[in-house]
Amino acid sequence: MHYLNAVIDIAEQAGKAILAVYQQDTAAFNITGKADDSPLTAADLAAHQLIVKALTALTPHLPILSEEAADISWDIRKTWQRYWLVDPLDGTKEFIKRNGEFTVNIALIDNGEPVLGVIHAPVLNKTYYAAKGEGAFVKTPAGVKAAKVSTPGDVIRVVGSRSHPSPDLAGYLAQFAQHDMVPVGSSLKFCLVAEGVADVYPRFGPTMQWDTGAGHIIALEAGASVSFDGIASKVYQREQLLNPHFMVSTLTP
Repeated sequence: MHYLNAVIDIAEQAGKAILAVYQQDTAAFNITGKADDSPLTAADLAAHQLIVKALTALTPHLPILSEEAADISWDIRKTWQRYWLVDPLDGTKEFIKRNGEFTVNIALIDNGEPVLGVIHAPVLNKTYYAAKGEGAFVKTPAGVKAAKVSTPGDVIRVVGSRSHPSPDLAGYLAQFAQHDMVPVGSSLKFCLVAEGVADVYPRFGPTMQWDTGAGHIIALEAGASVSFDGIASKVYQREQLLNPHFMVSTLTP
């Protein structure tokens, strides 16, 4: 897909803007609270502004739904055939904790489904990307390699949220005779399944559409299944921006 290289560059440039804040004293983060009590920092806003400006220059005909500019009515959004779905800084809590587990997420949505996705992890210096029908890849300073899921073994490797633990998760894990739990922040959970480090990512806590769009297509193209409770299609063409529970899995149903 001809937008892919440009979007990788945009995500990585946003990562540099985030790191410019991250490397300063915490006071420079300018942490405030949003209406849902989630934190907002100077890095979120810097990345948002950079991404929106760059995507508008790249595709002036396509609308953008970003976490930091999400107050767009359903009457408008429901007319969008294609649009960019953006989380400028996914894992703001991880950013504030300085654990490096945060990402830039950019997805292209077509008819309610993700067809292109880029996830950049600035501190890890890794970029995951995929386009529909073209496979998934991970880019590091050492080069680019395909991202492929692995065959589950006797010990099921489960990846879950570091900042949003869920009581439902314990019930889900009870089905496995043996499992290892790997906590990690942000959309990196999709990426760990995509590159074969984890077998399943069950999500019972709240997420928004911009949290999942890019990871969704990356996981699919790497060979995983992605299913949302009660939604058979057009996951990203809904009035409700809050996602239902979902499962990213390499396990046989």
